[in-house]
Amino acid sequence: MIVSELERALLARYPKADAEGWDHVGLSVGDPAAKITGVACALDATEANVHRALEAGANVLLTHHPIYIKAPEAFCPADSARPQCSAALYEAARCGASIISLHTNLDRSHEARACLCKLLNAAPTSSLEHVDDPEACGLGALATLNDPCTLHDLAARAATAFGSDPRVWGEADHPCRTVAILGGSLGNFGELAIAAGADVIVTGEAGYHVAQDLALRGLGIILLGHDRSEEPFVDILMNSAVDAGVDPRHAIKILNPCQWWTVTKGENL
Repeated sequence: MIVSELERALLARYPKADAEGWDHVGLSVGDPAAKITGVACALDATEANVHRALEAGANVLLTHHPIYIKAPEAFCPADSARPQCSAALYEAARCGASIISLHTNLDRSHEARACLCKLLNAAPTSSLEHVDDPEACGLGALATLNDPCTLHDLAARAATAFGSDPRVWGEADHPCRTVAILGGSLGNFGELAIAAGADVIVTGEAGYHVAQDLALRGLGIILLGHDRSEEPFVDILMNSAVDAGVDPRHAIKILNPCQWWTVTKGENL
C-alpha cells in the first residue's frame, strides 16, 4: 500500500467535506507515492512523534490533530522562536515521513460519538449539532446515562475513563441523566447543550466566563483537558488504518504523555 491509497481510503470514511472550513485534514507532508512501511497513530503531530514513528519502523504518522491550522512562515529545525509545527514538518520531510490527519471530519463521525458515550456508560441519541436527526453526523454527542448519578460521581467516572484530573463546575449533588459530550474545546456548544436539555456537559476545555455563565444557568461542566478528552480517538485512527488495508502488525499506537499536571495530585509524567 502507498501513502495516497491510505489517504484516499481514510478520507472516504471521514470526508474532507465534513471538516470545518478552517481545518487542515488529509496529507500535510510526504510523498504520496511512497510505499508504507508502517503507520503510527497519535493524538498530536509533533516532532517527537515523528521520531517515535520512525523508531518503530513506521514512515506514516496518522494523527487526530493536524500539524498546523495555519502554515508556519518557514520549516526549520527546532527553535524556541518558532512554532513547534515548523520543526515537526522539517523533520518529517527530512526523514521521509508522511503525516496524515483526521480532525473535525473524524469528530463528526458516528464512531467518535459512540466512543465518547461508551466511556461514560451512556446511550447516544444524536449529535449536538443535529438533535432532531439522530442519524446525522455532527459535532458532539447528546446521550442518556445508563445509570443516572450525581455530578460528583459522573466526574469520578470520567476521571477514570479518560485518565484525567478534571475541573468541575456545578454543585456536587447536581443530578445528571442527560449528558452532552464534546471532545476538545467547548466553544459555543454549551448553548446547544442547554437547548437540548442536558444536565451536564463533558468536554476538554472552556473559557472561564463561558463556564461560569453556563454553571450559573444550571449546566454542570466537567473539563477533562483538551488532550485527555480526545485521546480515545487514537484507537479509532488505528482501527481505520487497519480497515484501510494496513497490516495490523505494522500499525502502532503512540501514547500521549501527560503534558500538564495539578499540584494537588502531583506530577503524572
